[in-house]
Amino acid sequence: MKKLESSLLNMLLVLTGVAVVMGGILAYVNHLTEGPIAEQKKLALDNGIKTVMVCNELSVAEPIEVKQNVDGKELTYLIYQAKDKDGNDLGAAVESTTMGFGGDLRVLVGFDPEGKILGYTLLEHAETPGLGAKADKWFQKGEKGDIIGKDPKEPLTVSKDGGQVDAITASTITSRAFLKAVNNAYNAYKVTPAADAETGATKQEKEED
Repeated sequence: MKKLESSLLNMLLVLTGVAVVMGGILAYVNHLTEGPIAEQKKLALDNGIKTVMVCNELSVAEPIEVKQNVDGKELTYLIYQAKDKDGNDLGAAVESTTMGFGGDLRVLVGFDPEGKILGYTLLEHAETPGLGAKADKWFQKGEKGDIIGKDPKEPLTVSKDGGQVDAITASTITSRAFLKAVNNAYNAYKVTPAADAETGATKQEKEED
């Protein structure tokens, strides 16, 4: 078999062939993993809603999209209205995203019918481990930056900016971003039209022992 001559053209052909093969392999791997990844995200969201609404037995309506203009940008918020097993209104879990120190900070916040914060969880973040990443615990009930039970009718801000919420040590940027996500979630929740949580609702009930 005649050996290919070493030339720029041959090198480009070989590199192109390798790129095509690798691209095909990556596409195939992505196809195999996209299903499990999507399922994991759904499970994380379902568990997150239970956590922020402080209820394991609830029904959640199909999400309502609310668009709002924030700092000149149109942002989309997902509102998951919830009821307990007896049909009582629990309020809603709101998915809100802002730009943190290291990237997107995606927060799920639970509000009662009056707008007070029931709980929160971080769905996604790229904050610095040991610093900004502490947001998942720092603002929980009983912690230094506790926001549980607060009503963001007056926007929540860090003490450094004249507010009443202690910022994460050495992570003021992340703290501001987190509170902005919470405030934005509240604003989206308050303009959400009333909806029947039983319509298209998905039961998320804890299995009986």
